[in-house]
Amino acid sequence: MIKDFLIINCTGKNDSIGLRINNNFFVKKFQINNKANDMLVGNIAEFLKKNKANVDKNFSIIVNQGPGSFSSIRVSLAVAKGIKLSKGAKLYGYKSNLLNEFNLKNIELLIEKNLLENKLIKPLYIS
Repeated sequence: MIKDFLIINCTGKNDSIGLRINNNFFVKKFQINNKANDMLVGNIAEFLKKNKANVDKNFSIIVNQGPGSFSSIRVSLAVAKGIKLSKGAKLYGYKSNLLNEFNLKNIELLIEKNLLENKLIKPLYIS
């Protein structure tokens, strides 16, 4: 069961990250611009530190697989995989159409209905 998690929703439109830690949910939205991809790692690190998240093997990362912007999805997948490798967190992916609105209720529905993929994450790009 996924308890504490970081969710990365960066597809080039309405980009945001969310964090559920100790039954609290925090959201950070990004402005849509070209520099958002460059600043994703720093924003995530700052967000985790600010909310005192302990990223370890019991922590999960959920990342949007698209469809969406090629560069935005590739960057968010690379960041998620980097956290997984360095901290041992679990990695899951979801498709954009499964999450109508970025809020805790809808994210918990994804988790409860087992709509997350945890084997091989296959991004979908819009060209």
